[in-house]
Amino acid sequence: MASAFALALVVFSCKSNLKEAEHLDLDNIPLQQVDGMFFVQTENGKLKMRVEAPVMQVFEKDTLSYDLFPKGLEVYAYAEDGSLETTITSNEARHDKIARTGAEKWSAYGNVVIKNIIKNETMETDTIYWDQKAKEIWTDCYIKMYSPSGFMQGYGMRSDEMARNSIILRPFDSYGFVEQDTTKVVIDTVNFIGPLLKK
Repeated sequence: MASAFALALVVFSCKSNLKEAEHLDLDNIPLQQVDGMFFVQTENGKLKMRVEAPVMQVFEKDTLSYDLFPKGLEVYAYAEDGSLETTITSNEARHDKIARTGAEKWSAYGNVVIKNIIKNETMETDTIYWDQKAKEIWTDCYIKMYSPSGFMQGYGMRSDEMARNSIILRPFDSYGFVEQDTTKVVIDTVNFIGPLLKK
């Protein structure tokens, strides 16, 4: 009697699992998920790029495969001398790979911040695209740019992938209001008195 009950329980649970499986949309389920993704790219033995993300999900479809970064992405790009030059951070990102053409496209969206550390420039926008083959980044969204020469804003931006030569395509009056850059770090070397020591 106990074995008959156990068999009935297994058959019942298998049937309920089959009902759940029928409702699954396999196109929206990742084939692979990587937690704590860390990727390093080198060229001629020198560090070129570092990419970090809390979660990476891999999806495969007929002619397109793509990676999703639903919890954000951080990109660190290095100059030829090995110094950190550019950082890009966003709330989410996607990397598309088209099988027929071999083309790749990156898109980052949600509070995108691009910094060129060497030029001391910061750009903030909602969405940015990166074409690895053309080595350029661009957006058609509203963008704010902070630099030592002042504040600019507008719609659309084109730049090389290191954000060395960024151009706002449709700028508009940047002097109508004063906006404070919350990411700016100012070091006052004249008035710096050092750390407070415990007595």
